[in-house]
Amino acid sequence: MALNIYLNFDGDCAAAFDFYKSVFGGDFTVHSTFAEAPPDIKFDPTEAGRIMHVSLPVGGAVLMGSDVARGFGEPHAAGNNFSISYSPDTREEADRTFGALSDGGAVVMAMDNTFWGSYFGLCKDKFGIQWMVNVDLGEK
Repeated sequence: MALNIYLNFDGDCAAAFDFYKSVFGGDFTVHSTFAEAPPDIKFDPTEAGRIMHVSLPVGGAVLMGSDVARGFGEPHAAGNNFSISYSPDTREEADRTFGALSDGGAVVMAMDNTFWGSYFGLCKDKFGIQWMVNVDLGEK
C-alpha cells in the first residue's frame, strides 16, 4: 500500500519534471507522451508531444504527473491540478476504498483494467479531492 501525489499540468509537465529531477536526482521510471498511447486512446493530434504519464521516485514515494489533454476530465486549473494516488495490494481493497471515497462524491473513471497493466479508477470524494486508485497487475 502506498500514497503518492499526482500532479497535472497544462503543457509544461516535461519541464516541471526535468526540474524536479534536477532537485531530487534519480531517473524516471516512466516517461511517455500521448503519441505513445494505444490507438483506442483518442486525443487532439496537436497534443501528441504532451506528457501522458511520468513517474519519478523520490525517497520511498513516487512523484507522478501528466499534462491534461483536452477532452479528458476538467480543464487544468489551480485547485484541481493534483490527485492523491492510492495503491492498495488487492482488487478487493481497491474496490472497497474506491467505493468509500466516491460515496457522496463522484466517479470520474470507474475501476477497470487498463492498457498499462493496472486495475484503476478515478473519483472525487465528497470534499472535492481527486483520488486515483491503482492496483499493479504485473501485466505490461
